[in-house]
Amino acid sequence: MLSVPTLWTVFIINFLALGLIWAYVAHSYPAFGAARFWTASALVASAGTACAMLRVMMTDSLLPLLAGGTLMVLAAGLAAMGIERFYDKPVRWRSTALSAALAFVGLGIFIFAYDSMPMRILVYTVAQVMPLALTLKLLLSPENGRVNPGARLAGIVASVLIGIYGLRLVGALLQPGEFSFVRFNAGQSLVILLMVFLSMALNFGFLLMAIDRLRNEVADLALLDDLTGVGNRRHLVQRLTEECARSDRNGEAFALLVIDLDGFKGVNDTHGHAAGDACLQHFTLMAQTRLRPGDMLARTGGDEFCIVLPSSTLREGVMIARRVLEVCRADAEQCAGNDIPISVSIGIAQWTREIGMHPDRLIAAADHALYDAKKGGKNGYAAYEPKLPPEMADALEAGLRKRA
Repeated sequence: MLSVPTLWTVFIINFLALGLIWAYVAHSYPAFGAARFWTASALVASAGTACAMLRVMMTDSLLPLLAGGTLMVLAAGLAAMGIERFYDKPVRWRSTALSAALAFVGLGIFIFAYDSMPMRILVYTVAQVMPLALTLKLLLSPENGRVNPGARLAGIVASVLIGIYGLRLVGALLQPGEFSFVRFNAGQSLVILLMVFLSMALNFGFLLMAIDRLRNEVADLALLDDLTGVGNRRHLVQRLTEECARSDRNGEAFALLVIDLDGFKGVNDTHGHAAGDACLQHFTLMAQTRLRPGDMLARTGGDEFCIVLPSSTLREGVMIARRVLEVCRADAEQCAGNDIPISVSIGIAQWTREIGMHPDRLIAAADHALYDAKKGGKNGYAAYEPKLPPEMADALEAGLRKRA
């Protein structure tokens, strides 16, 4: 049977190793704020377990018990704060500090003023499990329609930890003196060993949460245009492929706008590329103010943009094109001094059964309409009208003559 001091030593080494791992993550990814809280939690927990070990070795003093219990409560609060930061929720500094302070006072009272092990366990258990219990909803609730696998693991492990603390509290109240973590017996050794495993599993869940978040951020960056922050060509093709497949299944049309900034080469040649970049960014902001929820703006290269309009007809595409033109014209009228007016031409096309699962055909149709808009004098729009086959065109013409 492993002795309690040996197991507490394992506990200390375990938390120190976790602290070093989280410190490396925090250093490598400074923007990932949750890692700093989880680093502090692991290191504070290692200090708390060191105090518990001192209590085992120094049976005459109860000061390590007070310090260790307070530090473990603080560690739980820091872990919960890391979860809150991960989900971009307000971090409760005051609640954590108050919980640790109340635990310190409560433990102090039932150590020095009125020696009562069951009451000490009650104070410690409540202060330890409350932060984790309050974050269970965050861990187990879907985020953006999906549950993070690491968060689910962390939530399950946290629930098991809360259950163990609850059972220990019930046992301590029913059989005082038999459920102390510093007692040397088989039951306590098993519980401490289980706690070591669960603490590792909890942090492994946190690590999976971090990996999933960082992977999603990398995936998002691969689909975004660096300059404007909207989707890039890869993202556009991906979205068009999805919309074509959806329309092919249900027959519901959608529309595509291809937009080109008029005279953009002259802007770069006359005012410089920095001014050209500023124009692209400004146009992006203006266009986004005229889009509906669910519409997608993407920069496909140079001065060319596309707008995907789900569940929209050609008529609705024309309406959005007019909105974009109006905001650009209104902005150009207000230009003065060194301001550069922005003028755009827009081509509009609608998905049809002939296009089917081929987004490149829809892009080509919208490009054809854009060419017509350019020929019409720029600063306007044109809609793509599919040409009828020769036999259909002849039949239509004959029908019109007959009516006449």
